[in-house]
Amino acid sequence: MPELPEVETTRRGIEPHIDGRSITAVTIRQPRLRWPIPQQVSKSLPGARVQAVSRRGKYLLITTSSGTLLAHLGMSGSLRILPTGTAAGKHDHVDIEFDGAHILRFTDPRRFGCMLWLEPGVTSHPLLDSLGPEPLGDEFSGEYLFKRSRTRKVPIKSFIMDSQVVVGVGNIYANEALYMSGINPRRMAGRVSAARFDELATAIRQVLGNAITAGGTTLRDFTNSEGNPGYFKQSLNVYGRRGLPCNGCGSALKEIRMGGRSTVYCTACQK
Repeated sequence: MPELPEVETTRRGIEPHIDGRSITAVTIRQPRLRWPIPQQVSKSLPGARVQAVSRRGKYLLITTSSGTLLAHLGMSGSLRILPTGTAAGKHDHVDIEFDGAHILRFTDPRRFGCMLWLEPGVTSHPLLDSLGPEPLGDEFSGEYLFKRSRTRKVPIKSFIMDSQVVVGVGNIYANEALYMSGINPRRMAGRVSAARFDELATAIRQVLGNAITAGGTTLRDFTNSEGNPGYFKQSLNVYGRRGLPCNGCGSALKEIRMGGRSTVYCTACQK
């Protein structure tokens, strides 16, 4: 699944091509995604002008003069900027055409993504209302994590992957941030000190920032807005490196399953 860096990479990729542009047409070939695409998408978008392209967690918000398109890439989705008239493939479900002779195409082979609609002036939605702060925003800090973690009897990895605690720290980046801060992923969140949470918050910011700069992690189903894979995976310290030597101490990295997810860490460096 595309994680926060991949979604932010997509946002930055499409924004220059659609911000301030007028929408001339919308083509919906497959309305049945994770949830049905509302009729307002095809009825309200034509003639509207894009006012902002933003992100909340892993959701993209394209705000226009007639309302806001709320999109999620799901497990395998992507948004691409293509020339008008580009032939559609089997999994190319939605085209949004702009006045600059190009389209924004939503492709989703598994159809776990979504395109929903918010009426003008509406900023609340059930998918957004319970989300925690952005990890790269001013509200996020080690002090915040420390306060939220008191009395929590869940592993620290599960804690930072909870979108109600902080958004966008998916499995890959949780593994990496815990390694960078030297915290064992199985340690109970309520038993992590304030000082170590400061280190963890810094690591989360760093690993996500590095990934965004690099264009997102190379995943089988992810390509960026120009169709090129990201290149951050080659610099991962632990994720996908089970049994290989730790970059810090040389010990063999261990892999366990937590919450059905692969968790790789160094038993020597992470306490």
